[in-house]
Amino acid sequence: MDARWGEGHNDTKPYGNILDFRAQEKEVDEAIALFSGEDAGRSREIWLVDPAPKVIDKLDVAIEHLESFMEAQGQPCTPDAVNNLKGDTARAEFINRFKEVQRLKTQLDQYTDLSNEQRQQIAQRLPEDALRGFKGMYLETAQRLKAQQGKGGEDASIDQEAIEQLDFEFVLFSSAMIDYDYIMGLIARYSQEKPGKKTLTRDQLINLLAASSNLMDERREIIAYINTLEAGKGLSEQAIRDGYQSFKAQMAQDEISGLAERHGLARDALQGFVAGILDRMIFDGEQLSDLFTPLELGWKARSKAELALMEELVPFLKKQAGGREISGLAAYE
Repeated sequence: MDARWGEGHNDTKPYGNILDFRAQEKEVDEAIALFSGEDAGRSREIWLVDPAPKVIDKLDVAIEHLESFMEAQGQPCTPDAVNNLKGDTARAEFINRFKEVQRLKTQLDQYTDLSNEQRQQIAQRLPEDALRGFKGMYLETAQRLKAQQGKGGEDASIDQEAIEQLDFEFVLFSSAMIDYDYIMGLIARYSQEKPGKKTLTRDQLINLLAASSNLMDERREIIAYINTLEAGKGLSEQAIRDGYQSFKAQMAQDEISGLAERHGLARDALQGFVAGILDRMIFDGEQLSDLFTPLELGWKARSKAELALMEELVPFLKKQAGGREISGLAAYE
């Protein structure tokens, strides 16, 4: 283990900058002893990290493990092939394999003294396009499996034990740069580029968004919005923002219409029910029962119908609430 340590880590930089202290190893040991007590040996394991060549070797092994896994599943080691994995056990294994690849790549990104040769070695072994594609597949797959944690259920295809053991790490896939403002700016730039002179393609914009966990909750809406835009229209960033908010509102309306149709409810009644909840941030169970009154169901059938609606409505309401708590909703989660 080399005399290096991570400085200034945070939510989007879990390892901080990796600094090289090989020339001051004695001083480093003394500093560790001062901050950590007498067990300097154990403290070195906590504070110090491996030298870059060793981490690069570990990254190579992690990539080999990912490749071997995909090969064993009868799939090429490509992002698109992740969609072809059969069963949640295989998807959970992909999560674990790729998470280790990303963890090591994130660690290497914080080294301050990588040589050009080392950077080329990393890029050759793990091309940026492939990495970005796998990140997107990780986030999509992890979201799907995370939603199933603790649910159990009757679906025989769900391997609950495999899912329960998963430890999702979304911080490895976030970036302080890729936030809402940054994405809106990129979309505006895409809109303003003249056809044939684009520096950012639609696919690149979508892949960039899909590979970041910062906007996971809105990723589906933003990608759908990007797909409605045409390069070269010259929209300002404010127009892009206003257009996205209108587009997102329409998607929410369409989702309510779909819910109403699937559950045999009047669309306007369901819309009013949802609007009342979000306006007061209070969920009223009696109003839920009133919603089903026109269907004239027996109490048992009505209870079943209410629970079926809430299974779909709870995640919709939570998403629309944007992190705010809706009082009374927890009873249906």
